[in-house]
Amino acid sequence: MKKITLLSIMLATLAGLGGCSSGANLGELDARLQEIKARPRGRIEPPPEFKPVASYSYAAHKLRSPFSPPVDQQLIAVPEGKTVEPDMGRPKEYLERFALDSLQMVGTISRPGEPLQALIADPSGAVTRVKPGSYMGKNFGQVKAVSEAKVSLIEIVPDGRDGWVERASNVAISE
Repeated sequence: MKKITLLSIMLATLAGLGGCSSGANLGELDARLQEIKARPRGRIEPPPEFKPVASYSYAAHKLRSPFSPPVDQQLIAVPEGKTVEPDMGRPKEYLERFALDSLQMVGTISRPGEPLQALIADPSGAVTRVKPGSYMGKNFGQVKAVSEAKVSLIEIVPDGRDGWVERASNVAISE
């Protein structure tokens, strides 16, 4: 069995080697190469001449960066004394869920011996009573005064420099 396998491998090898040398017409291949070499050579066109472009001197690197503050800008003076900060530990009231501009004052109500209270409608239409000391709006707004026409409150908003400032706001009655 080994002799038959060895014999078939040898025959295949001899047949492969015989195909490489016996039937090849190398003369025809040489003639084709000579014909290609005899052709006139192509001419490569010279590259086009480019007109020089006027140079531009960029001088903006000498100017102030748009991301840095102007040199003559005065820093905003931070008031001394009382620091403003919202009470983060205080439980939120119902009207603090809504932005102040989405709340509407729809009326007032008064009881004998108590301060005037305002009726505030939230975006869903539910009405809530507020009085001085109540909170409303997303910016920690505390009601300071209630009148027949408006609710005055003080909001605590970020000052843009890792601090807080107080801002006066009003919610007027809607007609």
